Amino acid sequence: MDERILHIITHDVPWPVDFGGVVDLFYKIKTLHENGVKIYLHCFINERPQQKELNKYCAAVYYYERQKKWNHFSFQLPFIVSTRKSPALVHNLQKDNHPVLIEGIHCTWPLYAGYLSNRIVLLRLHNAEFEYYHHLAQHEKNIFRKFYYQHESKLLKKYENQLAKKVKITPVSNNDVKIYQQLFSAPDVSHLPVFLPYLTAAGKQGNGCFCLYHANLSINENEEAAIWLLQNIFNDIEIPFVIAGKNPSQKLEFLAHQSPNTCLVANPSDSELHDMIVKAQINILPSFNNTGVKLKLLNALYNGRHCLVNIAGVIGSGLDELCTIAEDANDFKTAVKYLYAMPYTIRENDKRQQLLQQLYNNQKNADKLIEIFWSGK
Repeated sequence: MDERILHIITHDVPWPVDFGGVVDLFYKIKTLHENGVKIYLHCFINERPQQKELNKYCAAVYYYERQKKWNHFSFQLPFIVSTRKSPALVHNLQKDNHPVLIEGIHCTWPLYAGYLSNRIVLLRLHNAEFEYYHHLAQHEKNIFRKFYYQHESKLLKKYENQLAKKVKITPVSNNDVKIYQQLFSAPDVSHLPVFLPYLTAAGKQGNGCFCLYHANLSINENEEAAIWLLQNIFNDIEIPFVIAGKNPSQKLEFLAHQSPNTCLVANPSDSELHDMIVKAQINILPSFNNTGVKLKLLNALYNGRHCLVNIAGVIGSGLDELCTIAEDANDFKTAVKYLYAMPYTIRENDKRQQLLQQLYNNQKNADKLIEIFWSGK
């Protein structure tokens, strides 16, 4: 068998695995390495530094500074793309003709500019980015950031429409597959689930002693979800409620402090957050956007007990039958009261394990990638 060599371009440095945006990246690299793929990794640097850990899995790792200055603001290219234009990246890619895996719309400038013709290229879609930025704009109160998100969403919609005709695409959710097929008439798009660190559903039988919402609380829509839960669900029911996540605002801290049954845990460590997910009776995770896959929900399904979500949080993921779904405040409140009294059973956990193993099987999904890149060999 010929040597399998693959270029992977990532929008950020995929180690340490300490936020959702790099989980799929790192565990895909790790699994492909375990399957004998020789990886040339190309990373854009934001705030995260170079990482020796990546050398364990890659034959070579190249780093490129992301140019985040506002002189890269464009009326043609999305900012997330224009700030990752790199002649050095193009030079390194053109040293050979091996296949290229592009992780996210952010890294697609070499493809858009025509530097990757006559070779196998796959675009891994983490979100329908134009939809994601549209939702960011909806929940942004700062007028300048709101304008930026609106402008970026418009540019991304036009840009993604052009790319959809140029390349094979594997979104992380079936909902994004439908968006690309129906809106952009993408001719070659298929679902590929995210790569994960989890192997088995490990929810503890019995009852937990609180409800948990966890998220990056510095993101506006996550803060809004936490405030919505405080003011509409846990405002008049005496069930302990924990909010945990990165960088909560003073406003959220104040509102949580005003609620006698609520505790806010700011910037928990990975082990602290894992402990909370395991001990919670309900992981409650409403979402205000329906693109991509919610990795915090997968974390809760693999490690926690009951999961309570809305449709936007599970659409296109195949996870709806493993969750309790509510839409309005009354539905959520009723579900919280019901689930809080219901022990989590081994039967429920076995059902979870069976479905999760079907969908989120790293080896099976690595085999799909290997077939895409090397089926002719």
